[in-house]
Order: sequence, then C-alpha cells, then structure tokens
Amino acid sequence: MEVITAGNDRFRVGSWRGDPGVGYLMPLTRIGPGAIDSALRNMHRDGYRRVVTGALGHDEQGPFLRQGFRVHERLHLLRHDLRALPFPKASTPIRRGWRYDQAAAIEIDNRAFDDFWRFDRASFKEALQATPVSRFRVSTTLNRQVSGYTISGRAGRSGYLQRLAVDPSHQGHGIGSALVIETLDWLLRRGAVSALVNTQESNEGAFELYKRLGFEPIVPGLAVLEIDL
Repeated sequence: MEVITAGNDRFRVGSWRGDPGVGYLMPLTRIGPGAIDSALRNMHRDGYRRVVTGALGHDEQGPFLRQGFRVHERLHLLRHDLRALPFPKASTPIRRGWRYDQAAAIEIDNRAFDDFWRFDRASFKEALQATPVSRFRVSTTLNRQVSGYTISGRAGRSGYLQRLAVDPSHQGHGIGSALVIETLDWLLRRGAVSALVNTQESNEGAFELYKRLGFEPIVPGLAVLEIDL
C-alpha cells in the first residue's frame, strides 16, 4: 500500500488482497469527486480493472456514490462500552502470537472467510499496523495447535477488534467468545473506554456473538463500495 495525494486530499491505494486486477482505495481525509476521479485515472493507468474501497461510514460514501461507485457489501458496525465487563476470564488457552504463528493464522483466516475477505500476508501486516498500539493473540488446542486468532489495537482511548477468526473445525466451542473477552479485558486495562468492531451483514453468527458479549450496533453501519474501470 502507498499514500497518494490529490491536491489537499490523501488516499491509501494498492492492490486488494494481492490481486493485480483489483485496486484498493481508502480516503485518509474528507475528499471531493475531483480527487476521486484523479485517483481512479491513476489506478486505471496502473492496470487495475476494478476498484474497491475500504469500509466507509455513511457520511463518507456520498462522493463515491456520485462518482459511480455501487455498494459491494454492507457491514455492521458495533461499539462496546468498556467501563463494565461482566465476564469471567476465558478458560480457552490464549497466548501471545509470534511471527511463526502468522502462517497458521492466515490459513485459519482463509478457511473462515470467503474469497473477498481473506487475508494474505500483506493484509495481515496492514491490520497489525493499523493502530499505534496493536497485539496479535492466538488460541490453542490441548495439543498446542492454533485454533483461532485476534488482531486488536488501541488509538488513544479507543479500542479496535481488527480481526477475529476461528478455525471452522473448532467453531461452536466458545473459542470466539474467549478471544473477544480476552481482547476487551486487555483494552480496558490499557485505558480504552470503548471498542469498535465491524462484520459483514451476512455473517449472522459473528453479529450475534458480538451482541451477546455486550457490543451494540451503530446505525447506519458501514459499506464497501466498488466500481469497474
């Protein structure tokens, strides 16, 4: 990924999940149609056939929709007030994730998500670098195999659950709940007062998990937009 500038407007651009034909475009400032058009021309010149945005809030979507973008997928956005966590410590074994755990985590991620949302090494690294303070944790089975993972982060007093994935063969055993609870506990101890997470509207299991653990939906949510070049 790189940052490009169009006048006073800035975007993060690159390929989406390593696909040379699909570009990624995310505004870093409030932007106008002229800046979007300039960015798209540059991306078309670089060989991208389609462009997708990051997850945009309702107020951010307008200039893109007027430029011809359409909704690719809508996401739930949820917030947790961390001032009260009525959860016991998780019994699932959870430890720090090391560099050598990343390959196993990415394999789990690829089994847990559909093609569009799967992480590769570049997107995994980007998630780790998305906040000033971040952490990578893994859950393990009794024979010490990685069964799930989280990437979370903190910026000031705001916390973020950037990624949660559980191996489909281990789902339904409380691993996802344990990973979320452990993350929320860490954020609270590090001074965060709230935590945000998003998930696809089609992922009903994750949506119900987050609500059960005290997250509340923020309406309207987010959307990923796309345009063909």
